[in-house]
Amino acid sequence: MTDDLRQVVITGMGLVSPIGNTPKTLWQSLCERRSGVGPFTFAPPGTFPMSFAAEAGEFSGRIDDFGRLDKEQTKAIRKGLKVMCRECQMGVAVAQKALSHAGLAPGDFEPERTGVAFGSDYMLTLAEEFTEGVLHCLSEDGEFDFRRWPVDGMPKMSPLWLLKYLPNMPASHVAIYNDLRGPNNSLTLREAVPNVALGEAYQAIARDRADVMIAGATGTRLHPMKMIHAVQNEELADGDCPPEKASRPFDLHRTGMVLGEGAGAVILEERGRAERRGAEIFGEVLGTASSASVGPKLVARRADALATALSSALRVTGLAPESLGHVQAHGLGTRSCDSDEAQAINAVLGVRADPIPVTAAKSYFGNLGAGSGMVELIAGILAIKYRLLFPVLNYETPDPDCPISVVREEGVDAGNSFVNLSVTPQGQASAAILRAV
Repeated sequence: MTDDLRQVVITGMGLVSPIGNTPKTLWQSLCERRSGVGPFTFAPPGTFPMSFAAEAGEFSGRIDDFGRLDKEQTKAIRKGLKVMCRECQMGVAVAQKALSHAGLAPGDFEPERTGVAFGSDYMLTLAEEFTEGVLHCLSEDGEFDFRRWPVDGMPKMSPLWLLKYLPNMPASHVAIYNDLRGPNNSLTLREAVPNVALGEAYQAIARDRADVMIAGATGTRLHPMKMIHAVQNEELADGDCPPEKASRPFDLHRTGMVLGEGAGAVILEERGRAERRGAEIFGEVLGTASSASVGPKLVARRADALATALSSALRVTGLAPESLGHVQAHGLGTRSCDSDEAQAINAVLGVRADPIPVTAAKSYFGNLGAGSGMVELIAGILAIKYRLLFPVLNYETPDPDCPISVVREEGVDAGNSFVNLSVTPQGQASAAILRAV
């Protein structure tokens, strides 16, 4: 880190997750080893080849889920809900909750110096959006007639349907509802996006382009089409076990990931500004890095990407491996990804005299898509606040292919810093390093 960069701190956190929708409830669930994986209720039994999932069941999408709002914000968000898919709703909710947690409301910040960096998965329309139009294009024998769609089908669709599924809408909504006129960007890097969004927000403040930034990410793997994609292309946990036992990062007997949904956001501020207004500071962002690596035929090289992102993050922050307190791992729970991640961690941090503790929040709530890394980041911030690491659920038998020190007992010191790791199936990896203040 160069001397001319301004210090950037975290002053607020907001989340929607299968194990709690506030930092307090998230931390309680982690400390009590309470899993958020349960029966799959988003579709009738037998519709999909999975019987469990990590649903954010406490998030209804009603205005009460958006935290403390003033009268005008309440009116605007309630009106805007009809043009937000569930991912957008969760994204807006966590941003508003993070602002409230930071003690910030409209009028407390300069609009031109306050911005948003928000990430998401790829967003897909629900089939229900087309149902009425399709029905009006059926022939007498029930066949769909494509020629009738422009005249008979499309007019039956809502003229605003596309706005519900644009990945730039969470950042747009948040900026509009809070009159934020500073830097604004939307990023779509799937699971790798939270650390990248955090890095962009950090750079905006560190280089004096903004004083306050909202960094967040929202995602779901429970959309019908995304579940089909996962069944076809990814390793899913075996259904022959209790739901709470399904997610087993780094364990020898892991069988695959659990699908889930969620979102998270943090408020970044220039440190002097935060101190002047008496804000509670939860941690300092030291730096971020990202990398992508693929081999022939575009096969992902996740171990290379993760190792490069991790070593680059250490380099830009000026930290030695011995300085890190712990690793918040991606911990997907699949045979291949966990092995790749463990090899990367060992390659970069294995030079330490003492093995670095590694924990994995996905053991509690599965893969939330783009939202996972931000919820995991919040878990890491809480861990260094309380100087305590939560054990990895269901880690019972070490895997020789994962030569890392996985946290399996209570009472392990989290240290005063951590690195948050994320990676996509396509080989895009990201890392963020934060420390306690």
